[in-house]
Amino acid sequence: MLRNIIENELANCLKSREDLFLIDMDIALDNSIKIIIDGDNGVTVEDCIYVSRSIEHNIDRDKHDFSLEVTSSGAVTPLSNIRQYIKNIGRILVIKTKDDLKYEAKLVNANSNQISLFWKQREKKPIGKGKITVEKKIDLLYKDIVEAKVKIKL
Repeated sequence: MLRNIIENELANCLKSREDLFLIDMDIALDNSIKIIIDGDNGVTVEDCIYVSRSIEHNIDRDKHDFSLEVTSSGAVTPLSNIRQYIKNIGRILVIKTKDDLKYEAKLVNANSNQISLFWKQREKKPIGKGKITVEKKIDLLYKDIVEAKVKIKL
């Protein structure tokens, strides 16, 4: 019952803030609730407070004993939502696929079915000695991606 109440309040909250979206929600046996959100323009502490208060202020504490934690998706957290891919167009991703392939490439497009990656790599010349730089592009279906992370530049 608490799960339904939390889901409804969260849905109402996110309707009023369409720039924010749910990544994950977990309710433990002791009614400790953890909600992870992300946003099209990132997530601020104020955004987390807004979601937390929107939920807490609409639940009767005399009926339900719970703890609530609202956090943002971390910088090193794998992407799990199509909107996360879309907001990261132009950035370098590190991707592992079901075929056990690994790509480190620029995300150039993302839609409801797939992403497009672009990178340059050095390859042997077809004729003669030496190497040339070739441009590569691949389209990957979301279902074929095991893990995708944004590469953090230091």
